[in-house]
Amino acid sequence: MSWREKVHEVIYEADTKAGKAFDVALLIVIILSLVLVVLDSVDHISIEYHTLFVNLEWIITIFFTIEYILRIISIKKPKSYIFSFYGIVDFLSTVPLYVSLIFASSGALLSLRALRLLRVFRVFKLVRYSGAGSKVSVALKRSLPKIFIFLYSVIIISVIAGTVMYLVEGPKHGFTSIPRGIYWTIVTLTTVGFGDIHPVTPLGQFIATLIMLLGYGVIAVPTGIVTAEMAKENTRTNTQVCYECGENEHRDDAEFCHKCGYSLNKSKKEKKDIEDAN
Repeated sequence: MSWREKVHEVIYEADTKAGKAFDVALLIVIILSLVLVVLDSVDHISIEYHTLFVNLEWIITIFFTIEYILRIISIKKPKSYIFSFYGIVDFLSTVPLYVSLIFASSGALLSLRALRLLRVFRVFKLVRYSGAGSKVSVALKRSLPKIFIFLYSVIIISVIAGTVMYLVEGPKHGFTSIPRGIYWTIVTLTTVGFGDIHPVTPLGQFIATLIMLLGYGVIAVPTGIVTAEMAKENTRTNTQVCYECGENEHRDDAEFCHKCGYSLNKSKKEKKDIEDAN
């Protein structure tokens, strides 16, 4: 194996001892960074330990910078990582301290303080190292078309119900316009119920009752959609990332990448034969 493949195996895989150790170390550093961000936002703690926080954050930032560079150079197609969701998150969570070196004037420090909060993006990196988190992420992605269709249906119901409530209750009961009626419908459907406006007439209260009952279905349907997709992901537990194309969604028993056909577990001889053939 070349040094790039060895680095790729450690950083992108979790099936080896080195890969697991790297993931555990990375999780600890991410959690430490998040703790520093939270504590630094508390004024009396920040005043007393600000210098310590800055020094620790520089150490963590340098660590993540090295990790980010290694991820880029250890994959054949760096763009597949750089422009991926996690690649963008890694970049945004690493740059704030470096930006503070460029814009060090006192006038810019106030806005930089807000920019440093981008470090919170590191919390998304936690999902990458959790098998269950990855399943939820994939399930949500696959559920989006169905959820969008469902939300589209909810919007139509809200427009119709809001219009009906405007006709039934009228301005004297707080339903001064159709948008106001749609607002009440959405608040009622989501079971929030601010109570700022409410139906008074018997017919309006009857319609409100139906909308309230429908609200429980609004909560249950998306949950059912995502749960069904998660059930389909039971066989997608492989942590291997393809060295050739960066694809990370493989079946547990997969030997080859389903996207490019690259072997996920090749011997040195097989790798040499493939390189010679290419």
